Amino acid sequence: MLEGEARVIATDAAVALIREIRKDYPQILFHQSGGCCDGSSPMCYPADDYIVGDTDVKLGEIDGVPFYIHQSQYEVWKHTQLIIDVVPGRGGMFSLDNGREKRFLTRSKLFNGDICPLPGR
Repeated sequence: MLEGEARVIATDAAVALIREIRKDYPQILFHQSGGCCDGSSPMCYPADDYIVGDTDVKLGEIDGVPFYIHQSQYEVWKHTQLIIDVVPGRGGMFSLDNGREKRFLTRSKLFNGDICPLPGR
């Protein structure tokens, strides 16, 4: 990791979707899912509907929105930069991108610059 390199960034499409969601929900946060239902999708929640746990790690912010990941996942991905993007489709069942016909997707890049697949893929 280069000094000062962000652990999480977003594409222009992701920033546009974040801004669209914030029109309906001004205070939101992200949590990188590791559950069985939504796989590795970044989940977007109203900030007051999600309790950040003691084992969650704040990776940074994207467009002013905090982004968290569970400590166990952080240990697997700590050598990567997460890149939040948008693709066509339905978002996670409880994520605020659901019903917008586009969803957030996590891509990753090794801090040495190589693109790498997500764990388990």
